[in-house]
Amino acid sequence: MKIIIAGAGEVGFHLAKLLSFESQDITLIDTDRERLNYAEGHLDIKTIRGNASSLSLIRESNAGQSDLFIAVTAHESINLMVCAMAKQLGCKRTIARISSIEFINSAEDISFQEIGVDELISPEELAAVEIQQLLDQSAFSNSYEFEKGALTMIGTKLGDEVPFVGKSVMEAATIFPNVHFMPIAIQRKGTQYTMIPRGDTVFEVGDTVFFITLKAGVDEIQKLSGKSNEPIKNVMILGGSKIGINTARDLCEKKFNVILLEQNKLKALEISEILPDIMVIHGDGRSSELLEEEAIESMDAFISVTENSETNIMSCLMASSKGVKKTIALVENMDYFHLSHAIGIDTLINKKLLTANTIFRYIRRGDVVDMTTLNNLNAEILEFIVKPTSRVANYRIKDLDFPRTATIGGVIKEGEGIIALGDYQIRAGDRVVVCCLPRAIKRIESLFL
Repeated sequence: MKIIIAGAGEVGFHLAKLLSFESQDITLIDTDRERLNYAEGHLDIKTIRGNASSLSLIRESNAGQSDLFIAVTAHESINLMVCAMAKQLGCKRTIARISSIEFINSAEDISFQEIGVDELISPEELAAVEIQQLLDQSAFSNSYEFEKGALTMIGTKLGDEVPFVGKSVMEAATIFPNVHFMPIAIQRKGTQYTMIPRGDTVFEVGDTVFFITLKAGVDEIQKLSGKSNEPIKNVMILGGSKIGINTARDLCEKKFNVILLEQNKLKALEISEILPDIMVIHGDGRSSELLEEEAIESMDAFISVTENSETNIMSCLMASSKGVKKTIALVENMDYFHLSHAIGIDTLINKKLLTANTIFRYIRRGDVVDMTTLNNLNAEILEFIVKPTSRVANYRIKDLDFPRTATIGGVIKEGEGIIALGDYQIRAGDRVVVCCLPRAIKRIESLFL
């Protein structure tokens, strides 16, 4: 695919990096020479220096012959404009990064497709939605819903009290025959090694295991893993960033009790006017005294979304030391993901990763309707719609030539989730959820073309 990215900031560079690994034809546009030199020196891509809103530059990038144009500059007006120009020149699909969720919420009233913008993406809103899902499934470190919860992916760490520790996947299935979930990926304790579990894979203490489950299976996993989905009502948010404001607004609408801490006095006053129903406090959230004054020990969850990753991590550690059970930190450095559990933080979230997950489904071959990348793991979960011509159509799962580095976690049929085992026969129209390692992606995509 020929892909053009306007904007070489954090999101743009991260996308270019991931897409270049996929051997895509990438062109990166930005006005900053230093950013482009760095990108060109580290990635196998083409760069163009200039203003992305220039029509002549858009022509120079051959946007009219591109398969995908992604505008992720810091200015949403420029992103919308350049996508519209690229589309009118002949680009097949355009994606614009926006900051205001007002545009997304007005999608029914205003058709951005008519002006040439196929998809609107707000990294801040994606992060706010991710935080909500994590609070809804507070017992788990990772959570992702497919088709409004018909199937759910959850991740949890196994303690020595878990009854299937020391047993193989096949043995566990025999002991617990009526469960509504399936393991799809495992990371061994103290390693960055990701494995796709097979029947003879043994669960070990300290494993981080990801499951695909039906709604009924969520409670089953909680009971078997010794976790409890304790209700969350009181939430403290550190940082009046766009993510902090969006999260506070969404949680307030769901009747959570929200306290937001912001160090900048003018910003704190501004937020209190925007969100009159929440308590906004001007102060340094890194201060142990301030946290104690605001009764941090009574909080069910602490969410740190300042612009500084280290501040977010340290404040979450402080909240955890005060007895807060659920902590979520926003980080920019992807390397921190491997440290999250080791340093005592429940979950780390990253805007770049969330944005890349959303955009990646447009470059996947086959009819990919959804996908996510597992935090801490080198694996992807993709949701395919089976076509009548797909190579998997009308075959039982056990008869498929499926690579060992991939597994089918479940199927959504007519809106209902199914934990599909070997005898399940895949039909056209089924939505199949697959977990696979990077080296298996091309082969998996070919099965669903």
